[in-house]
Amino acid sequence: MNDLLNLQEKLMNSKATWEDFSYILKMQKKDVIKLLPFAHKIKIKNFGTTLKIFMPGKKFPAISITGSECKLQCEHCNKKYLHGMKGVTNPEELGQYLFSLWKNGGIGALISGGCEEDGSVPLYDYLDTIKEIKEKTTLVINTHTGILNEPTAKKLAEAKIDIVSFDINTDESVIKDIYHLNKDVKDYEYAIKLLQKYNIFIVPHVCVGLYYGKLHEELGAIKFIKKHLGNPQLIVVIVLIPPKSSKIKFLTPNPIDVVKVLIILRFVFPSTEIALGCMRPKIKEKERLEKLSIRAGLNRIVLPSRKTISWIKNYYGDTHLKYFSACCALPQKHEYLIAEPLPENIKKILTTRS
Repeated sequence: MNDLLNLQEKLMNSKATWEDFSYILKMQKKDVIKLLPFAHKIKIKNFGTTLKIFMPGKKFPAISITGSECKLQCEHCNKKYLHGMKGVTNPEELGQYLFSLWKNGGIGALISGGCEEDGSVPLYDYLDTIKEIKEKTTLVINTHTGILNEPTAKKLAEAKIDIVSFDINTDESVIKDIYHLNKDVKDYEYAIKLLQKYNIFIVPHVCVGLYYGKLHEELGAIKFIKKHLGNPQLIVVIVLIPPKSSKIKFLTPNPIDVVKVLIILRFVFPSTEIALGCMRPKIKEKERLEKLSIRAGLNRIVLPSRKTISWIKNYYGDTHLKYFSACCALPQKHEYLIAEPLPENIKKILTTRS
């Protein structure tokens, strides 16, 4: 108990060390729960009672420039996420699609795709088209680049890409055995330095459970962000969805493990917005993960369940909900473009007596 009280005092006085944060990852559930009010208090202090709900959809589609193809065929994905994206596999088609999207009220798009053997998404040949679209429209463009090279970074800047969503991974077991990449942490460092050199807005993503569904090097990813990105405006947390097609056994990450990472992020980055992204398991404990994450000081959440909305009304009655029909990685400066009134189904939940 004394150790827990000492940790709580250090957290609230901004004196916690990396050793303390490592200790949190080993804590039992009952002690993790005791840290939630402290994490939430930090969020309230820096951001007030606002919680932002993001619902990406037709106004902000995800596009794969490689269709369903990927040369890496990572163990945790094996191309399944590409099947859920709009396949647009040549620059001319991409230009036509994006311009039509804008003419029909679209807000923006995530442009992604499968990776080459070097871990890069082959964006280079599409960037002249994207530059032209950016000049003609108000679309907000978010990209997955993977481990890019300098010519691509330079062209991303020339195209005035709004956001690069970058998956941070410092776990060499994951890089080699899950991603099938002949790379190491230095390659990730170099990619980040290139993006910074060309002043490209980076939204780091941390995936919990990539190591077969268990915590492993998530703290390393957090240290990486602190060292190389300082205090970013936004960090997105995503959660491994156990693959069905892999020959390797993956567990479903424990919600408490996800919350441990969120608590650490809240204390390491008290003035950074933290989002729970769309990639997370649709499990029986879905609502439990959402509720615990909000208690841990979350700022943004994608597609919360109706039960979670109802719980927010009862548990945090002073919460001010904001609604955005876009990807949760968009920075605050774009919120005026994507803000919408709360949908009627959410209003109904909030106004119905419990």
